[in-house]
Amino acid sequence: MQTRTLSQNLTVSSVGYGAMGLSEFYGQTDDHTSLQLLHKLIDLNITFIDTANLYGRGHNERLIGHFLAGLDKATRMQFKIATKCGIDRSPEESYARTINNQPDYITRCCNESLKRLGIERIDLFYLHRVNQATPIEESMECLSRLVGEGKIAHIGLCEVSASTLRRAHAVHPLTALQTEYSLWTRDIEDEILPLLKDLGIGLVAYSPLGRGFLTGKFLKNSEFAEGDFRKNNERFTQASLDHNIQLLDVIEPLAKKYDCTTGQIALAWLLAQYDKLVPIPGTKHTSYLAENAQAVDIIFEGSDIALLNDLHQHVEIRGGRYSEEGMKGVNA
Repeated sequence: MQTRTLSQNLTVSSVGYGAMGLSEFYGQTDDHTSLQLLHKLIDLNITFIDTANLYGRGHNERLIGHFLAGLDKATRMQFKIATKCGIDRSPEESYARTINNQPDYITRCCNESLKRLGIERIDLFYLHRVNQATPIEESMECLSRLVGEGKIAHIGLCEVSASTLRRAHAVHPLTALQTEYSLWTRDIEDEILPLLKDLGIGLVAYSPLGRGFLTGKFLKNSEFAEGDFRKNNERFTQASLDHNIQLLDVIEPLAKKYDCTTGQIALAWLLAQYDKLVPIPGTKHTSYLAENAQAVDIIFEGSDIALLNDLHQHVEIRGGRYSEEGMKGVNA
């Protein structure tokens, strides 16, 4: 496994792991199986784990904490842990949530995450979403204090506008922006990605496989179980799937050419967009984990990169990536 430096000297594996699905949103979970999968990260040299206090209302962080606690010190030190705060969920089993960027809330969440993870310092701590109720400068000053106190090493933001990114970076250098980015979600290419390159800020791409669509394995809405986020998502209605398959029609011949999977093509394309970009695909299957890791070895011919770069000009993706509720805080 190769490594990449996001910025501010944070070096991680070129492909990370998004752990959200081990707690909720993508069907049934099992902690024993999840821990087995996390141990597979060691064999593959995937050293970057992404979580959040939101996922499973703390369950995901506790699971990762349990995993880390079982490692020897040398192995534990290889891992870089990123977590987030800023989305305050309803205590009931519902999707309702509010965005909270107030300094006292950020501080409390940081302390709670440290306890659940069982670590002394968080390697990368993000604001999960941003709103206008609290000036970003106030939130960043709080995060900067937490860096000074040794509780976090690096600061990140998620799903913010170019303006917010600039204002935040002026208070304290940002190490990474996390946002959805893939061959079927390319909103950031006009403003955000050029700004990240200009400022030297890393990019952590979540849902780099289009929530599984780009693997070609999820083409029937009826196959999603109840409790799976995709079951009721606009992009995964059967009408949308039937339309969006045009994307796979272009990617599949490239997968045959490079003797790999369509998912590996999608990850390799992302890696070619920016040398400080790290995708964090999530999976509950060790075989897919290994498949994702191997994407770092694919080197495209220039004409194939150009083909994929221009793909969004010819294939218009149908369906929003979140519901109206889920879009709260995006690009704030």
